[in-house]
This record gives sequence, C-alpha cells and structure tokens, in this order.
Amino acid sequence: MSFIKTKGFKYFKNLFIGIGAAIVLMGALFKLESLPGASTMLTIGLTTEAIIFLFLGLIGPEPDYYWDKLYPGLGDYHSNIAPLTAGEQKDLGTPLHGDVLEAQLGGMLTELQSMSKNLSSLKALQEVDFSGTTEQVKTMNNFYSKLNEAMADLSDSLEDTKAYKAQIASLNNNLSGLNNVYGGLLNAMAPYNPKG
Repeated sequence: MSFIKTKGFKYFKNLFIGIGAAIVLMGALFKLESLPGASTMLTIGLTTEAIIFLFLGLIGPEPDYYWDKLYPGLGDYHSNIAPLTAGEQKDLGTPLHGDVLEAQLGGMLTELQSMSKNLSSLKALQEVDFSGTTEQVKTMNNFYSKLNEAMADLSDSLEDTKAYKAQIASLNNNLSGLNNVYGGLLNAMAPYNPKG
C-alpha cells in the first residue's frame, strides 16, 4: 500500500487544501476591502492556490468507489469481473465490454425513466386546482347535517310509535279486563233474566 493511499496522507491532503483555501479567501478579502497589503495577500493566496492545483495534479485522483471493493477492476474497460461474493475470480472467457455494460445498464435507465414519469404525475397532482372544493365541502356538510336532523326526527317518531304501541297494548289489556268483568256480570245476571 502506497503512502498516498494511507489515512494520514488523506488527512494531510485535506488539511493542506483547507488551509490553502483559507489563505486564498483572506487574500481576496484584503483586495475587496482595499486593506493595507492587499496586493501581497492576493499574490500569496493565488500562489497557494496554484501550488494546491499542482499538488492535486501530481498525486492524481483517488477512486473511492464502493463498487470497486465488490467488483475489483471495474475501472478497467477490458477486465474480467466476478463479484467478491462469488469466491475466487475465475477467467470468465468474456471480457466486460462497454456494449455489454451498456445493455446491463439499460434496465436501470428504464427504471429511471419510469421514476421520472411517476414524479411528473406527482407534480401534475400538486398543480391540481382545489379552489372550488371548499364550497363543495360546505354543501356536503350542510347535506349531512340535514340528514342527521332527519334521522333524529325519525328516531323521535320511532320513540313516539313505541309509546303509542305500549298505550294500545295497555288499552287492549284494559278492554280484555272489562270484557271479562262484563261477561261475569252477564253470567251472574243470567238466572234473573226472564228470557234465559
């Protein structure tokens, strides 16, 4: 493992870039505010920036791709790739070419297009005008309140009907009792009745 790939070097690189950017910004601030020594500060800042760009150009980019860990050699156009989960790498006989990779990525492109259409549908739904719905909701609310009043009146009518039915049943019992008393009177008077 080279020194450039160590954590210490990565920390140093970030520190160097951060301090250099701070110097550049201070030089620009001095120049914008016309403070004493502005030209010197700007020269120091821009020189520092040039050194940083030279430094970054010399060490080159570092691939920090997570897929490189799963598929080593993914950055090489002609490499044979087998995932690390498949065990040891074997020569598959077919190098991974751009057209094969493009065909495999075609499915991802289709999915992304589908997601884009779904997002467009959501945006269209967001743009729907609901300004008239307030009046419709008020009308529906009025309808439901009238319906509730009608149901309450119907419930009161049902209670009145039950009370009327109970009174009729009581009157029927009273009439049955009177019939029995009247029948008993008739039977009791029958010996005295000359027609009988």
